[in-house]
Amino acid sequence: MFEAVEELIGEHADLERRLADPSVHADQAAVRRYGRRYAELTPIVRAYQQWLRTGDDIETARELAAEDPEFAAEVKSLAARRDELTDELRLLLVPRDPSDDKDVILEIKAGEGGDESALFAGDLLRMYLRYAERVGWQTEIIDGNESDLGGYKDVSVAVKSRGSVEPGQGVWARLKYEGGVHRVQRVPATESQGRIHTSAAGVLVLPEAEDVEVEINQNDLRVDVYRSSGPGGQSVNTTDSAVRLTHLPTGIVVSCQNEKSQLQNKEQALRILRARLLAAAQEEADREASDARRSQVRTVDRSERVRTYNYPENRISDHRVGYKAYNLDRVLDGELDAVIQACVDADSAAKLAAAQ
Repeated sequence: MFEAVEELIGEHADLERRLADPSVHADQAAVRRYGRRYAELTPIVRAYQQWLRTGDDIETARELAAEDPEFAAEVKSLAARRDELTDELRLLLVPRDPSDDKDVILEIKAGEGGDESALFAGDLLRMYLRYAERVGWQTEIIDGNESDLGGYKDVSVAVKSRGSVEPGQGVWARLKYEGGVHRVQRVPATESQGRIHTSAAGVLVLPEAEDVEVEINQNDLRVDVYRSSGPGGQSVNTTDSAVRLTHLPTGIVVSCQNEKSQLQNKEQALRILRARLLAAAQEEADREASDARRSQVRTVDRSERVRTYNYPENRISDHRVGYKAYNLDRVLDGELDAVIQACVDADSAAKLAAAQ
């Protein structure tokens, strides 16, 4: 393990020299790449330096304990701290998800339950928007198909970080665990007899792809235009501004109708299409390297039921990691950190166990 750390320390020092070289800053793409890698390696370097210092402190305390037995307790305390740092280093050395720093496109679709499911999809959207606001991310609703009662039949939202982020705190790093089927148990607004119903909405989280990552051949696209079907009285309903893209090699279909112009809708649809194509490529790579990248938390099976929101009990349950809390009202108001952290911790523990 420590040979690997020494190599990473050398890489960290080399990156530091490069970032200090003014000539390197002429290539901003390279600067961003170096900066991300430097930020990724910095926690490893710090932990290793602490590990070395703790070792020196243990030797000093042992020498003093030979003359004064009271220092024996300090030796024990320092040894325990060094064991903690060893575990921390092992975890830091587990290969990171290369998409962790990426922004995401989050899609929410109403499922079984009709109008109630669409209302729940709207509640999930508000939950994610409020969470993004709490942590300082930017959000942009790319496309949405509202239901008659005010919810969403489907909606796509881009979530972006502001500036550089700490390793593990990027949008994908935190939201990638949200993908799957979210189930709600409550008395619907349309229920006159007070009976509890169960309905569901699906969440799909995709790392947003840059143009250089996913090249789309225009000859592989079929572009259809049609009249938007949103709320009446808006200009989007009076022209053929809505766009449907079909990627012929994969059969992926993306539609956008929120913008007023056909060109704007096409650009938004291309953003979603790139993200879906990148996700499909990554899932294929995951399948081919499943032994190396297996996770007990993440899954490519988007039909998996991941979470239940029980309104009568004010309870939220994540079925993948056994998380349960009775603060559903606060979670729906955007206090998602504890729920997400339970998934992060379980994922980290699984990766650490697989690496040993």
